[in-house]
Amino acid sequence: MPLEIVTLPCLSDNYAFLLHDAATGATAVVDVPDPAPIQEELARRGWRLSDILITHHHWDHIDGVAPLVAATGARTWGNAADAGRLPPLDHAVHPGEAVTIGSESGTVIEVSGHTVGHIAFHFPDSHAVFTADSLMALGCGRLFEGTPEMMHASLSRLAALPPETLVCSGHEYTAANAKFARTIDPDNPALISRSEAIDAARAEGRPTVPSTLREELDTNPFLRAHDAKIRAQLGMETADDVAVFAEIRARKDSF
Repeated sequence: MPLEIVTLPCLSDNYAFLLHDAATGATAVVDVPDPAPIQEELARRGWRLSDILITHHHWDHIDGVAPLVAATGARTWGNAADAGRLPPLDHAVHPGEAVTIGSESGTVIEVSGHTVGHIAFHFPDSHAVFTADSLMALGCGRLFEGTPEMMHASLSRLAALPPETLVCSGHEYTAANAKFARTIDPDNPALISRSEAIDAARAEGRPTVPSTLREELDTNPFLRAHDAKIRAQLGMETADDVAVFAEIRARKDSF
């Protein structure tokens, strides 16, 4: 059976995700912006937290780890290469290695760019990838530490996953990302339709995360640097994909 995935709003615009294996009772959480809503949901469902998966070192993804470990005894998983900036790790992992939650194994993916050492967790049997601030709904994370080349490579790795994969990203930025995307790809009917659906969801207080990778491939400009219409819109018909990506990221930074 696939993992049951629960999207939990935290802080003002963060998301954490619970992953529950009904066969074994194991439950993981991806990132801990704030322990309170996570503990409340665990109690409501009668689940015991066994594991904490950490994507990167920014405070709004790790500040709740220590109190949650103290309350639950959960094991922590994170990137060995970034262990010095993370809470203490029980499992320091490397890209390509496995992460096991109950009866399902996932894979660690290198997605540096937003930070150096950012990782994602892909669970193929559950058709889900937890990307935090790398690939986001209609966007990608700002390049605080990495380079355009680094982030483009990271997004290319994620784009190669099966298109039905759920992209569980770390923030509710989708409406703002949609407004920007339409300046880059204004005549894309899939983007126009998605943007209208996003506005309706937010008007009703519904989350826009997770999305599917297929939606991102069709509408997310940061995955579409190769697209001829986007290149023409930017006046970069002969540029390489990394240069086009860098221009899109620079425009978003000042949008």
